[in-house]
Amino acid sequence: MTEIEKLLQTMKTLRGENGCKWDREQTHQTIRQNMLEEAYEAVDAINSNDMKHLKEELGDVLLQVVLHSQIADDNGAFTFEDVAKGINEKLIHRHPHVFSNVKVKDTNEILANWDKLKKEEKPHRKSVLDGVSKSQSALMTAQKLSKKAVKAGFEWPNEKSLIECVKSEIREFSHAKNEEDRELEFGDILFAIVNLARWNKLDAEQCLIKANKKFETRFRKMEEIAPKRLEDLSYEEWDNLWKKAKTLTEGQY
Repeated sequence: MTEIEKLLQTMKTLRGENGCKWDREQTHQTIRQNMLEEAYEAVDAINSNDMKHLKEELGDVLLQVVLHSQIADDNGAFTFEDVAKGINEKLIHRHPHVFSNVKVKDTNEILANWDKLKKEEKPHRKSVLDGVSKSQSALMTAQKLSKKAVKAGFEWPNEKSLIECVKSEIREFSHAKNEEDRELEFGDILFAIVNLARWNKLDAEQCLIKANKKFETRFRKMEEIAPKRLEDLSYEEWDNLWKKAKTLTEGQY
């Protein structure tokens, strides 16, 4: 028996009549947040280049797949075998340059073929923007929408025009007359910045994750070296402390 077969049997037992009460009570809806949390923890391990941690977190992600598959199996919807079969068939179909006689020159042609085959698989999608997840972060959604629009030809002529767009959105935000307008204009700023990241082949989500980590590292250092309570600092003291913390933590993130 392979390790994956053992895992599937363990989950079947846990969900069985004499299994775990908690596991038996779970539904797709009750554990949906777990899928997001485990995926993000796996990404954290990748960002930290921690292979031991990554192995563990990938196991937790796999657990979510196995548990959802067993719930579906219990309800007569589909099985883990169906999941594996489906993704295997999709991989083979979308890689005709490997599993068939299609010839490609470079990665761009591979990606073009992928998109073409994906469209053939999903004829029900009418808009190029269809298929964007509604459950991911707004930042990730903005990236996905932007990339899909670009594939249809909706693109800025150059980076300079994109930077001007960002500046224009900031100006519009500064002229907003009420809270609703400010909210809309600030959203436009964020969307424009996401496009600027995409233009430079940057993942805006990962950029923000790194910025968050950098800020947290520096702020914790400020707490550590502060000569008095942070809330008692003047603006000048805050500024000097930030600069000192920045120097002390350089390269730690």
